[in-house]
Amino acid sequence: MSETSKPSVLFVCVHNAGRSQIAAALLTHLSQGKVEVRSAGSAPADAVNPAAVQAMAEIGIDMSTETPKVLTVDAVQASDVVITMGCGDTCPVFPGKTYLDWKLDDPAGHGIEAVRPIRDEIEQRLRSLLAELQPH
Repeated sequence: MSETSKPSVLFVCVHNAGRSQIAAALLTHLSQGKVEVRSAGSAPADAVNPAAVQAMAEIGIDMSTETPKVLTVDAVQASDVVITMGCGDTCPVFPGKTYLDWKLDDPAGHGIEAVRPIRDEIEQRLRSLLAELQPH
């Protein structure tokens, strides 16, 4: 990562419909454009989990226009940090990248009550990650 470019983070889960979408939307919001954010899945769902969209709307973040995206080698190569969301995803490994695996409950098939604590845990982890990416 060069001094002039902003750090980039890729969130990966199988369906790219819940955890990775929440993480991408939250990091985009929290970083205020200082981090390039991507999300993708190895087997993308048809749509983002409605409970995830609702949980984010509760905190003022609109994910209603997001769509699950397929994971590509290019997305991994273009990212400084690759975070898998505890779903056992296999991801291409490239030297010089930072890989993290966040073991999080899968919100698929659950209502808003199950999604809120996942959202809140992701936010806590992202605040720590931001502190590492943007030392003061």
